[in-house]
Amino acid sequence: MVKEKNFTFYMGKIRMIKSMTGFGRCEVSEESRKITVEMKSVNHRYLDLGIKMPRKLNAFESDIRSLLKEYIQRGKVDVYITYEDLSGKDESLTYHPAVAAQYVEYFRQMEEQFGLPNDLTVSVLARCPEVLVMEEQQEDEQEIWHLLETAIRGASERFVEARLREGEALKADLLEKLEELTRLTAFVEERSPQIVAEYRQKLELRVGELLAESGFDEGRIAAEVTMYADKICVDEELVRLKSHIEATKAALETGGSVGRKLDFIAQELNREANTTLSKSSDVLLSDCAIDLKTGIEKLREQIQNIE
Repeated sequence: MVKEKNFTFYMGKIRMIKSMTGFGRCEVSEESRKITVEMKSVNHRYLDLGIKMPRKLNAFESDIRSLLKEYIQRGKVDVYITYEDLSGKDESLTYHPAVAAQYVEYFRQMEEQFGLPNDLTVSVLARCPEVLVMEEQQEDEQEIWHLLETAIRGASERFVEARLREGEALKADLLEKLEELTRLTAFVEERSPQIVAEYRQKLELRVGELLAESGFDEGRIAAEVTMYADKICVDEELVRLKSHIEATKAALETGGSVGRKLDFIAQELNREANTTLSKSSDVLLSDCAIDLKTGIEKLREQIQNIE
């Protein structure tokens, strides 16, 4: 019963960044019916749809879920659907003559069996179970679905628009945080060669003091400096840090449901920052690596909000 996707809306929005929190509401009515749909969501690793609706609409649950998946990929989404029959004829009194006939026959049998007077009247018979029953009127499912689908699409589009507005704010904040990470990475890249040069200078000074009279082996100093440089070298970490930062920017610009991808990249960023910190023997570099880790953690917190 689900119609084809609303491609004009869907394709126009699919490549934009969306937040996982949002709210949407739509009310649709015709002469005899009114349906209201409300949706709200919070962060979730996967798509978790919780639908609350009248029992009358239970037959449409599978179609409702398929329809919602056109608009939502991730998040814990609560959907509330209300249905009102404006005609006042949603129930009618139904008479079951076959049941009434059975009661009459059983009353007659009891009269004969026990010799009791049969004081059965219409009012007594009408009070017997299942003789007169209030029953829901059968309605046209296609008409109900048409109204329900319209309400769900309307609420979903408002819901997505709310997610998009917040997604744009998240994107701007994330790009700002990435610029700060780029600045910190550039500092590490600039500072690392200076540390090696400072180490060589200190080493030469210390050895020169010890061997002032007999001189020292320049080759030995060079080998020591090379070993130290290899020990603190973070060239590979810097290459990966810069690559991950650019990959994050590219994913944000590409858009779509990139939350899981960005979360994975943030984990990789954190791993490289940890390695950089562990190799640091310089106060300025250590402080910078700590700031880098802090910035990545803030980045990852915001990424958790992206669909």
